[in-house]
Amino acid sequence: MSEQKSWGIIGGGILGMTLALRLSQKGYKVTIFETADKPGGLTQSWELDGVTWDRFYHVILMSDMNTRRLIEEIGLTNEFKWVETKTGFYSGGKLYSMSNMIEFFRFPPINLIDKFRLGLTIFAASKIKNWKKLENIYVADWLTSWSGKNVFEKIWLPLLKAKLGENYRKTSAAFIWSTIQRMYAARKSGLKKEMFGYIGGGYEVINKRLAQKLLESGVEFKLNSTVSQVYTKNNGKLGLIVTDNSENEFEHIISTLSPLQSINLAGNLPEAEKEKHRNVKYLGVICPSVILSKSISPYYVTNITDGDTPFTGIIEMTALIDKNEELNGKNLVYLPKYVDSDDALFNADESEIRKIFLGALLKMYPEISETDVLYFGVSKARVVFALPTIGYSANLPGIKTSMNNFYIVNSAQIINGTLNVNETIQVAESKLKIILDGIQDAK
Repeated sequence: MSEQKSWGIIGGGILGMTLALRLSQKGYKVTIFETADKPGGLTQSWELDGVTWDRFYHVILMSDMNTRRLIEEIGLTNEFKWVETKTGFYSGGKLYSMSNMIEFFRFPPINLIDKFRLGLTIFAASKIKNWKKLENIYVADWLTSWSGKNVFEKIWLPLLKAKLGENYRKTSAAFIWSTIQRMYAARKSGLKKEMFGYIGGGYEVINKRLAQKLLESGVEFKLNSTVSQVYTKNNGKLGLIVTDNSENEFEHIISTLSPLQSINLAGNLPEAEKEKHRNVKYLGVICPSVILSKSISPYYVTNITDGDTPFTGIIEMTALIDKNEELNGKNLVYLPKYVDSDDALFNADESEIRKIFLGALLKMYPEISETDVLYFGVSKARVVFALPTIGYSANLPGIKTSMNNFYIVNSAQIINGTLNVNETIQVAESKLKIILDGIQDAK
């Protein structure tokens, strides 16, 4: 057991709580600092029209073994619910089902040859093992070479813009590879179907149970606590100042905030080191939640290939979760839009976003009207996922900083996967092992 027993964790999301759990299991004293009034980060829940569910949409795949193991560890395995879901495509003003091979071959926007090339592209990506080579190829170039110009423009381009906006031009082919890999892994671990899962009560239940386990393990939570500075003290330990000017002292500190936010806490880092962290570009999300009196489709995900909708996809959560058990019989739809962190839409008020987003939804689905809308609320996050640019993993800053015992571990370090809870847990556990091994070797 190391002499250095106290650890400060900045950020109380799933990543921060996973780090705290593993450290506490090794006998260390851990304190988590979280700006919000409860832990959870991007998996936090909120109340909408008298029911509680996640602020942003989340799903668990059968292949998400890191998530499943953690949920088992906190005693919630029996709360898993697995559902076969369907996928829709909105193209040319019409809604199509794309949930099996028959529907794929019937899909009218592309011809048979294009469908073959599209299928071949997906199959090829599923078989590629050396993803690092794809980091040096632009995603648009790779997809066009495999699928052809017509498929790229009609299928891939709208989907890339949906997730990346115009940033798709800077993104490597590793992005689409990791997306396809996750979906293939989900099918291989199940019954060749889209079996998606969730925990009854959503992430509200998961976060509460995980936080309770941490408290029982001696982890201390300091909520409503925004960290303003981390510095090296005269005694060699690290000082941590919260915006209320309270000071804390630790042997080690891990920031789970974004690279930019993390280096801003430690102002005396060398400029070259700071610059490397600044070069990691994040995208944010504007995500309205809409409670409706009736369902709009049978599809959990509706991909939109028409370019004139303000949202980048439609997630009908109640096509997955049991609406009678979870939402008092109501229907929950998310309308996410992924944007740059400085997008003007972050400054728009809720009424303005409602007018734009809800207007588009009602136009797409004329069978619903304003009277069917029971609730409309907007969640925003400026820092969601790091853009996988050309040469991303080679240019990524390390977890160890030049400030002794101050580390940065965050979702930017997901280098061969997509942003999700499963990959976040993997980053926490794998990077913590590197940190602890380094401390052991330094003795």
